[in-house]
Amino acid sequence: MATSSVPYISRRDELASPRRGLLSTSGSIAPTIARLALGVVMFPHGAQKLLGLFGGYGWSGTMGAFTSMGLPAPVVAALILVEYFASLALIVGALTRLAAIGIATIQVGAIVLVHAKLGFFMNWSGNKAGEGYEFHLLAIALALVCFISGGGAASIDRAWTLRRKRS
Repeated sequence: MATSSVPYISRRDELASPRRGLLSTSGSIAPTIARLALGVVMFPHGAQKLLGLFGGYGWSGTMGAFTSMGLPAPVVAALILVEYFASLALIVGALTRLAAIGIATIQVGAIVLVHAKLGFFMNWSGNKAGEGYEFHLLAIALALVCFISGGGAASIDRAWTLRRKRS
């Protein structure tokens, strides 16, 4: 009778909890879906700000625009780097909880500093001065799922966790 190379994981081990560790995660596919959705949606935004891809302004243009709004340069630099690298981390499922908190923090800041005054709805008809905050709420919700559940079944976090349990 062949034995599995994956050790038995109790139901208690399957329950992810931020309290149990930064990398702990369940084997569920649901957090994987939330993590991938958030990472794939946020990646172009980070790439616009850092690299100028997808019609973005790149590092210097973003620094100029955000500092002209009154944000300190170190805060803008952190925002650019976190949005880009956290989206990549979410896509591969590495340090998912940390990446999710970074994205959620940026989204809360965007709501407070820019989008709250523009209302709830996005600017589908192009007749407002900017976008509302509905997108940001969805991103925050996905980030909270990732923070609570971890990276899910198909994540580097899960692989690292299982490897540590086997050692």
